Amino acid sequence: MSKERQTAEAILAHIGGKENILNAEHCATRLRLILKDSSKFDKKEIESIDGVKGSFLASGQHQIVLGTGFVNKVYGEFIEITQLDNTSMMSKSEAVAVNLNVFQKASRMLGDVFLPIIPILVATGLFMGLRSLITNLGVELDPTFMALSQVLIDTAFAFLPALVTYSVMKRSGASPALGIVIGLMLVAPQLPNANQVAAGKIEPIYLGLAGLNIPIIGYQGSVLPALILGVIAAKIEKWLRKVIPDVLDLIVTPFVTLLSSMVIGLVVIGPVMHLVEKGLVEAISLLMNLPFGIGGFIVGALQQAVVITGLHHTFKALEIELLANTGANPFNALVCGAIVAQGAAGIAAALKTKNKKQKSLYLSSVVPAFLGITEPLIFGGNLPRLIPFVCGCIGGGFAGLYASITGLAATGMSITAIPGILLYLNGQLMNYFIACGIGFAVAFILTYLYYKPEE
Repeated sequence: MSKERQTAEAILAHIGGKENILNAEHCATRLRLILKDSSKFDKKEIESIDGVKGSFLASGQHQIVLGTGFVNKVYGEFIEITQLDNTSMMSKSEAVAVNLNVFQKASRMLGDVFLPIIPILVATGLFMGLRSLITNLGVELDPTFMALSQVLIDTAFAFLPALVTYSVMKRSGASPALGIVIGLMLVAPQLPNANQVAAGKIEPIYLGLAGLNIPIIGYQGSVLPALILGVIAAKIEKWLRKVIPDVLDLIVTPFVTLLSSMVIGLVVIGPVMHLVEKGLVEAISLLMNLPFGIGGFIVGALQQAVVITGLHHTFKALEIELLANTGANPFNALVCGAIVAQGAAGIAAALKTKNKKQKSLYLSSVVPAFLGITEPLIFGGNLPRLIPFVCGCIGGGFAGLYASITGLAATGMSITAIPGILLYLNGQLMNYFIACGIGFAVAFILTYLYYKPEE
């Protein structure tokens, strides 16, 4: 028996046998295995096998170091013994997902959904932040140039639900084209604009149903309604494909999918999110009034978590009310600290990341964050890796604590982070820098200490 055969058989004997293998592959030096039950991987016995130079677990794979050339031969023998092939093994992504917990699976799904659209959000986020900075410095833009900039900048965020539902449907193996249409229905021009409703400029339209007046609005810039609806629509379409006869599939499946998605999105998910929005505004108002800076810590820590849902635009009503009644906007200070903290977590994660492509994506997403647009950084970097996002939230909490204790408040709204400096020129600039500095330092240090990139 050849040495390669002996090594392959010995490895198989100490990983729980063929039945415990979900996926097997190799790179230039290592045999990579994903197992159903990792407890059956006997590290001590495997590392004592002749030809094995070590082993470790990374990215859900048990990686057995065999060396250049030798690994190819052992892998060939291993596949021959087990008779595994592409049809009998799970794909790598499916196999890794088996051993993930609920939070890891949710985080992975968010990463998969947003990865294709992150370059769009990064570019438009950067343009949006620069335009905000220029206009708030008092530069008056030509009306035509302003209109063209709105086409360039606002399109992606206005139609963000369509991008999300497209990506969800594609990831789920459903029809991406249907996903685009379903997302566009959430932002149809016939529906009241969500941002204008939040600012109190217009009212929702109401649907009378079973004695109830159901509020219906658009979901410009919202993520959570589109994400939920995309998942539901994908399941509906895939179920219909199984039960509808082939001769009727082309007509019935898209018709029923679109109709049911519109009803669920606007009549069920929509009103529920409308109630959640109202509850969030009331809850934030109560929290901000808690003593000893406790409320500031809580709001600062949770603000970027609300951004994930797309419900953060609802706080415009709160900011307008604060400015109208008191002439000051303490909520803006809490948002600024939270945004800077997420940016700091992104920088720390980029420094820890060795993969050049991931580092580049991280750093390009950080720039819009410091101009006030964190969605590219959250969805493309911090949230899928979870630790940087959590550390950023903690940093935002401590920034909010300081801001609340010192009574830091903006003189306006709608600009944050670096452009937000313009709202604190009334003698509060030093406190603004300190609050943002605290958020930056806490988030950066925690991320650098606890984030371990799997590459």
